[in-house]
Amino acid sequence: KVHVVRGDVEQEIVYSSSLFESPSDHPAHGVPEGAGFAGFRIMAPDLKTDWLAFMGASYFRTSGPFDQYGLSARGLAIDTGLSTPEEFPRFTEFWLKGGGPDDADLTVYALLDSPSVTGAYEIVTRRTVTNGVAQIKHTIDARLFARRDINRLGVAPFSSMYWYGENSRRQIVDWRPEIHDSDGLAIWTGSGERIWRPLNNPPRVMVNTFVDNDVRGFGLLQRDRDFVHYLDDSVFYERRASAWIEPIESFGEGEVHLLEIPTDDEIHDNIAAYWCPREPFRAGAERRYRYHLSWLDDIPFPEELARTTATQTGLGGRPGQARPKGVRKFVVDFQGKAFKGLGREDGVEIVVTPTRGELSNAYCHPVVGQRNRWRAFFDLAATGDEPVDIRMYLRLGDRALTET
Repeated sequence: KVHVVRGDVEQEIVYSSSLFESPSDHPAHGVPEGAGFAGFRIMAPDLKTDWLAFMGASYFRTSGPFDQYGLSARGLAIDTGLSTPEEFPRFTEFWLKGGGPDDADLTVYALLDSPSVTGAYEIVTRRTVTNGVAQIKHTIDARLFARRDINRLGVAPFSSMYWYGENSRRQIVDWRPEIHDSDGLAIWTGSGERIWRPLNNPPRVMVNTFVDNDVRGFGLLQRDRDFVHYLDDSVFYERRASAWIEPIESFGEGEVHLLEIPTDDEIHDNIAAYWCPREPFRAGAERRYRYHLSWLDDIPFPEELARTTATQTGLGGRPGQARPKGVRKFVVDFQGKAFKGLGREDGVEIVVTPTRGELSNAYCHPVVGQRNRWRAFFDLAATGDEPVDIRMYLRLGDRALTET
């Protein structure tokens, strides 16, 4: 159901096939009057394109800063990434307020429902356009009521797609060099650490957890904005939005979860990210989460840290010499003002800590001819099929120069 609120008066918009233009033999003509809607879209002022859509379960997304839909946000996720079936809560009823020419904000009130939980959402959206670039920000107030015990609660979840990129060239089977809606998970921890986790298309379902207290922000980003890296002039992956969560009230203790599912095509959302509270959500309990959700080009970043611009892998060893078997080389580029004035002899060093395996050939240096850009190298040999988790950053003395 969809309602429009004007002042203190609400009016339900009752479904009728007469509201839509469709061919005479379209099956929608068989849908009964008052059946309800699949969702809704908010149109641009010219009524030619839309910039916000709520469609399916509790999914919603915007066209972001470059007028191109990509990843989706969700109201809530339940039991994502477990061996048991995932539960998909859905928004069952909406009230729309504002959003007209004289209103700065559009407010969406939504009821959420599923077998395990019910909830009420207030989603206040502000869209501004500066020099042709849109800035879209939601302020979300979610109140949840558990009907039964929930094993894994996913707060402020995202769904995205990653097929292959620069760090997974062995998986390239399409003519385009890279195909993904997002290329990394960014986290700003409660302690202030900045983390960048490049996305993968793994051989089996994988879940990574990042334990934290009072997380300051997290989101799925599309950092690579170079058309030449995608070469797709029909779906424009370089224009896909980044999405970023910042709690208004503390999320407390918990974990950021990253779920990666194998895929062999771009039509599947195989990436999910969300906040999982440490304390279980028991039947009869009530919770409230308030946070900002922004759709943007890139997140604000401190100048004292350099950010990751590329992550690539290949054969270990050195070119021109026999390559050792079972050794993988990792090459990571960082860029930022943190490197200003620093050269090869100034003591910048690489710090690498894998969960297992043998490290070799670890070093870093400025990239020749590139301003404030450094490159880190290391080789890793690890036997067996179990995954290896690796943390790496560059430092000068006891000061981190880059994100992790």
